[in-house]
Amino acid sequence: MYGNFWDNLRNAFKHSDNSLYKLIAINILVFFVVLIFRVFMTIGGMGDLYTTALSYLMMPASLPRLATQPWSIFTYMFLHEGIFHILFNMLFLFWFGQLIHQFLGSRKLANLYILGGLAGALFYVLIYNLAPFFSQSVDSSLMLGASAGVFAIVVGAATLSPNTTFFLILLGPVKIKYIAIFYVILSFANSAGANAGGELAHLGGAILGYLYIVQLRKGIDLGVPVQKVGIFFEDLFSGRKSKVKVSYRKAKTNSGGGFSSFNKSSKSTAKPISSDEATQEEIDKILDKIADRGYEALNKEEKRKLFEFSKK
Repeated sequence: MYGNFWDNLRNAFKHSDNSLYKLIAINILVFFVVLIFRVFMTIGGMGDLYTTALSYLMMPASLPRLATQPWSIFTYMFLHEGIFHILFNMLFLFWFGQLIHQFLGSRKLANLYILGGLAGALFYVLIYNLAPFFSQSVDSSLMLGASAGVFAIVVGAATLSPNTTFFLILLGPVKIKYIAIFYVILSFANSAGANAGGELAHLGGAILGYLYIVQLRKGIDLGVPVQKVGIFFEDLFSGRKSKVKVSYRKAKTNSGGGFSSFNKSSKSTAKPISSDEATQEEIDKILDKIADRGYEALNKEEKRKLFEFSKK
């Protein structure tokens, strides 16, 4: 990152490898825009119109309604109304997102958030349309919030480096795998409660977060389509045509583990790698080490090389 939290947030869109703060900034901006509209429209006697308009950005459980507003499968994951709702989502996104950014880089963090949001939405729709318990409420059920994407990042970080420790108030040091397990169990326990839709989305995001890291260790990046779309829009809005080709391969290791990585190449002659710049083979070994023993097992030089590689 480039400075303290507020500096990073204020300059979120000035850097290309800053998806953590971009996601937080987008969620905060959307929250305040919605808040302003809600206050002025309610005071102006247009509260019903506000509610109707907002519903077209929320994720419906009804398949016929989803067919009329397909964009909501994306818009819902950036939408909040309650201050505590967005506060806790952004705190968890910040805490666990830093780990994903540090280990895997900015693009894979964005991949996890978007894929988690999509998986949460699909799991929510699937259960609401199949489970008899929700048959009476499926047509009227709507969902909003970043929780599914955040859960994907939380579980993804816990799968990637389960023994990383957070210091919690009153509890002291707690390994993140226990934090993730606690919240997944809590969501499962509440999946038949008042916020059943949200809790089901949490579970869908959590499953995606786990599968994403497991597949990444096998050399399969489930987020490649999301990344390609992201690069397309970056090039579109920046007014430049990308000459960078992104290729993926399975990491070659004796243990059969490792993460898929990407090599950036262009049609021009590649510049020689300096002695301080990590090679692909070195990064594969570092990622294998994280998979086997956790991030804490890396020495200072390995952490530096991983950090530099994540910015590419």
